[in-house]
Amino acid sequence: MALADLGTASAGQAFTTIYRAHHNWLVNLLWRKLGNIDNAADLAQDTFARLLHADDAAALREPRAYLTTVSSRLAAHHFRRLALERSYLEALALQPEATSPSPETRALVLEALTAVSCVLDRLPPRTREAFLMSQLDGLTYREIAEALGVTVNVVQKAMGKAFEHCYHAVYG
Repeated sequence: MALADLGTASAGQAFTTIYRAHHNWLVNLLWRKLGNIDNAADLAQDTFARLLHADDAAALREPRAYLTTVSSRLAAHHFRRLALERSYLEALALQPEATSPSPETRALVLEALTAVSCVLDRLPPRTREAFLMSQLDGLTYREIAEALGVTVNVVQKAMGKAFEHCYHAVYG
């Protein structure tokens, strides 16, 4: 049932109606994606929390389309975080035990890595690629330009956008 079809029903009643009508469907959808019912239930709740806080929830015409889009983004973020965590733990396993960070430090590093990943994911793909080639691989702008098949000027502009984006993400 679309919220628009509810006529004079309040936003709270509309939310409740959508929740009751689509919650089990969404949990099952996420369970198939994630392979874990607990994670599916958590992401379904996060999805409905987004719907609850959406400004135009009462005007929603296709609840399942909205729920699918939001839950897919949350699932992608979940998988990205798992991949970052796995990579970080693999790197830690290569370190001598004496230099291994505390569990609190590990949690803080994982949180920071997730935040950096989210900021970089908001960059256009080519800009992100140039930025990572520069910052992680240590390539010069000329080397990046050759690798990407663009001019050095294009790389300079992309790097400027990337640095500006990162600055605004940190200092807002």
